[in-house]
Amino acid sequence: MDKLERFLATQPADLTQDSSRLRREIAYERLKDALQHADLEPGQVLSETRLSESLGISRTPVREALRQLTQEGLVQVIPGRAITVAVHSVRAILDVVHIRLMLEPELVRLSTETLSTIEIEKLDGAVRDMEEACDHEDQTSWSRADTRFHEILGESCPNQLLGEIVTQMRNRAHHLANIDSQTNPARLRACTVEHRAIVNSIANRDGQAASKATRTHIEKLRESLFSRLSYG
Repeated sequence: MDKLERFLATQPADLTQDSSRLRREIAYERLKDALQHADLEPGQVLSETRLSESLGISRTPVREALRQLTQEGLVQVIPGRAITVAVHSVRAILDVVHIRLMLEPELVRLSTETLSTIEIEKLDGAVRDMEEACDHEDQTSWSRADTRFHEILGESCPNQLLGEIVTQMRNRAHHLANIDSQTNPARLRACTVEHRAIVNSIANRDGQAASKATRTHIEKLRESLFSRLSYG
């Protein structure tokens, strides 16, 4: 059993028990969670057959989920039709961070104007979970809270296309960004503080401050990634 299968084995076992949702939707969520949080190696081959066995469903919903994850940049198809965990070059990753730096501050500024009180509470809860995970050095919980934080912002953006583009960009660099923060305790703590600054500004309904805090966060990410990619 490989790392991906072990991760899926820790999740609720039988998708066929959930009749209220399409199996492909649940398969997509399970696989996306694994791709983002199971510490998989870029280039690892993904077998539809083994994934369907791990999830307890047929290959068709797994294939549909993988197709969607390919569009989002988390997996890729290589010549010969093999499907693998996405591999991105150093240049491509830095390009993604550049795009995030241009777009994400504006996304946060717009979202600050439209987020409901409940959504802001969810953002605050995600940051509190990050703070607790950081204190306990629980890297998987931290990563999940981080993902939840950014998904809330993306889904709440009044410009739906902007939200979708930023989410796709985060997916493309998610693996390396996670490794960077999780293998550098100081960076993990600093990243948590940066998220706290963003949510505090949002809670104060200060879009400009939230945008500035987001820009600072991504600039720090870029500096850390550049250092890692340059010197290993």
